[in-house]
Amino acid sequence: MKKGIHPTYYPDAQVICACGNTWTTGSTKKVIRTEVCSKCHPFFTGQQQRIVDREGQVDRFYRKLQARQSFMDQQKAREESRTSPERPIADLGLSNRSVEALAKAGITTVGQVLARLEQGEASILEIDGFGRKALIDLKKSLRNLGYELPAASEEVSV
Repeated sequence: MKKGIHPTYYPDAQVICACGNTWTTGSTKKVIRTEVCSKCHPFFTGQQQRIVDREGQVDRFYRKLQARQSFMDQQKAREESRTSPERPIADLGLSNRSVEALAKAGITTVGQVLARLEQGEASILEIDGFGRKALIDLKKSLRNLGYELPAASEEVSV
C-alpha cells in the first residue's frame, strides 16, 4: 500500500439522521448527516402510506400528472369541437358558390347538411346551384374533418 494517498479513516464516525437518531460507524468523514434512517424510513416503520418527499419530487410528479390530464382534456375538447354539428358550413372549405347555394336553402351548419344527407344525395342535389362536384367536395371535406356520413349518402344516385 502506498503511503499518503488514502483518506483518514475514523472508526468512531458519528451518523446523525434528520429524525434525531444517531449511531457510530467507520468512515472517512468524522460526521455524516442523513435524511432517512432505519428508524424513520416508511419501509422499516411499516407506514407504507407515508411518502418520503425529497426536494418536492412528489409535488413535481403530481404537477406533471395534472398538466398531462389538462392537456388530454384540451385535446378531447378540441376533437369534439372539430366534429361538432354546430360547425358553420363556411369552415368546410367549399367554394363560395356552394356555400351561398346552401345558405339560400337555409343550411348553415354541418348538422343540417348531415340531416339532409340522411335523406339521400338527391335531397342535396335538388338545391338550386349545388351540383355533383360540390357534393363530392362536401363529402370529402366532411370525411377529412372526421364526420361520419350517413349510409343513405353513400348510395349512388344518377
